[in-house]
Amino acid sequence: MDERTLADLLHRFGLSDKEVDTYLTLLEHGEAKASTIADAAGVSKRYVYSVSEALEERGFVEVNDHVVPTTIRAVPPEDVIRRLRSDVESMQPGLEERYAEAEPTAEQFEVVKSRVTVFKRLRELIDAADSEVTLSVPREHLKEVETELREAVDRGVLVLLIVTGEEDLPDLDGVASAVRVWREPMPTMVTVDQSIGAVAPAEMLLRSNSDRQAIVFAQEQLGPVLVGSFFGNYWPTAEEVATAAPATLPSSYENFRHAVFQATVHLRADTPLHAAVEGRFTEDGAAAIEGRVVDTRQGMVAPANNEFPVQHSLVVETEDGELTVGGPGAFVEDVEAERVTLSRA
Repeated sequence: MDERTLADLLHRFGLSDKEVDTYLTLLEHGEAKASTIADAAGVSKRYVYSVSEALEERGFVEVNDHVVPTTIRAVPPEDVIRRLRSDVESMQPGLEERYAEAEPTAEQFEVVKSRVTVFKRLRELIDAADSEVTLSVPREHLKEVETELREAVDRGVLVLLIVTGEEDLPDLDGVASAVRVWREPMPTMVTVDQSIGAVAPAEMLLRSNSDRQAIVFAQEQLGPVLVGSFFGNYWPTAEEVATAAPATLPSSYENFRHAVFQATVHLRADTPLHAAVEGRFTEDGAAAIEGRVVDTRQGMVAPANNEFPVQHSLVVETEDGELTVGGPGAFVEDVEAERVTLSRA
């Protein structure tokens, strides 16, 4: 094996260029004084001592500092290989365990042909929600996911629900943060945390003999598109029938849309509201602002006052004047928020 290939292999075990040069030089001498290694490797004597300590911790060399002058001895290669092999083998169970338990991060699509499986996937997705759920579902099938929706609300998840169909509605208390009704059929759509979701044609859930199919996806680029369609095409058309009471203050939110929702319902309940915002100015630089919340721009609670469907922002009166705050990707606001804490002013 040539020296370059050997050096490349040693680099894979975390050795730097200088450590590789020093170690290979030491192998040629077997055991030598630091000054000898320094001259042969083209480094300082002090550096040889420093590198040798690091190599000793990894089991490549032994430093004999009980003799004068100090000598450095290369550990026999078969002992080094035996130890490295043992380390690699001992890692295998832990790596395999974590690999088996890890959630898939690759972009995925699943085609679902069964109505029963669609409801199963909806329940699984809602159960997995950390911060936000948008959902449209036929009135007669709301019971299929009602328990999961209530549990999500109890966890502090923002749940925006459209119930479709002409039937009378059941008790909606606690089932969502805001509920709207649309009398016309629409696709059953769910997005969770703006990254995973599902779409099922209306007739697939309304007709037991439908040959239509649903799609379940895990794709970061597709999630925001579906959320945009939900807010742009369906939510404004539906009629608001229920809105949850404001949350207890103080409360902190990393989901910016939830912060705007809570600010809106608090302001409409005449709560004097204070916001502390961590993020960055949209033009340049980190931002940490605070002040009284004087207004919101939003379309989640009627009446809407945003300029376009996905605009959700806070208007905060600070010591430096009035600033607008938006969520991730904000471009029309002054500040892009990463975290918002709301409290009573």
